[in-house]
Formats: sequence, structure tokens, C-alpha cells
Amino acid sequence: MRVLPNNIRHLLKEPVGQLVNERELINLLRSEKYIVSIGDIVTYTILKNEIKPIICIIDFKTRRGKCSSDIVKTIKSFGKKNILIKNPAGTISDELWDIIEKSLKNYENISLRIEIDGEEDLASLAVVYLAPSDVTIIYGLPDKGVLIIKPTSENKRKAKQILDKM
Repeated sequence: MRVLPNNIRHLLKEPVGQLVNERELINLLRSEKYIVSIGDIVTYTILKNEIKPIICIIDFKTRRGKCSSDIVKTIKSFGKKNILIKNPAGTISDELWDIIEKSLKNYENISLRIEIDGEEDLASLAVVYLAPSDVTIIYGLPDKGVLIIKPTSENKRKAKQILDKM
């Protein structure tokens, strides 16, 4: 299990990728083939706009508590396969890492919903590090917008620097 030490939490405050609003997000994603969404609100947003990710990683929680029944229902309607994984806050569990790694090895024909019992926030580090270059990763930045990240060698290097300290 990878645990985020308090002394490097500040490294996650710097957004990596392109920060966009909802309208820009939808416009940009229409041309993307392989999307991984991390977080309930961003996943709900793309699903209600008929954009399907290959993988979504959610915990049915928002900063304000539990997601509404509409959000839960919409998200639960996605995915040919669903996996429930325990992942405590501030960590990337071995189980979460393994399912992300296995899923991204056969990502062209996948439709997977990963439901987290715990917290999904750090999953983006694993996805950026493990994803092939033609995958687009999105996750919400509360009160700011959505980050769109491509798993470039530079972004993989940044993710690895943090992962190596966990």
C-alpha cells in the first residue's frame, strides 16, 4: 500500500494538466476515444452528456457528503463490469493499483466502474503513471474546474516522483 506522507501533500496542490470548465470539458472530450474519469461529479457530468469513459473511479461522495440519488443512479448505470475496492483516504491500496494496472493493459474494449470504499482521490497518480499515451484522464478540482491530463512522459515522471515518496 502506498501512503501519502504529510510532508509531500503540498506537491498535489499544483494542478497538472489543463484546467477547464464543464462546457470546455465536454467539447474537448468529444474527440477523445479512451477516457478515465476519477471522481463522482466529473463522471456524472460526462455521463449525462453521453460521453462514456473506459474506466470510472468513484466513491459516491463529494466534498459536501454523499452524492445525490440522481448522481448515484447515473453512475451505477455505467459499466459492463463493476469492482468494489477498499482504499483508505490518503492511500493507493495494492488492490486499487493492481486493478488499474490490469485494466489499462486491455483498455480498448473495457467499460469498468471501480467503486471505492474509502477515497479515490489519489487514484489519478496511478492512472497517469500506468496509462498508455492515447488515454485521457480527467478529475475534478473542487471550486476550480476539471483537470484534463494526458499521460505524457513528463506527466508520468511527475507522478512517479510522488509515488516514489509514498
